[in-house]
Amino acid sequence: MQATAFTYSPDSRSGSVLLDDGTAVPFDAAAFDAGGLRLLRVGQRVRIETEGDGPRRRITLVTLQTF
Repeated sequence: MQATAFTYSPDSRSGSVLLDDGTAVPFDAAAFDAGGLRLLRVGQRVRIETEGDGPRRRITLVTLQTF
């Protein structure tokens, strides 16, 4: 699934993304580390993997979207 980086804290390696429908979904350091990224800029397009649905949805991986 694709999203846009919305917030990011390099200190905690956590933040949130905006899904294409405008829903903000937070991610933790484990999801950031799983993608192998070193940093993330707000506004970058990212690819995410999630598990769960609705309010229990959580991001398990954040990586850069490549074409």
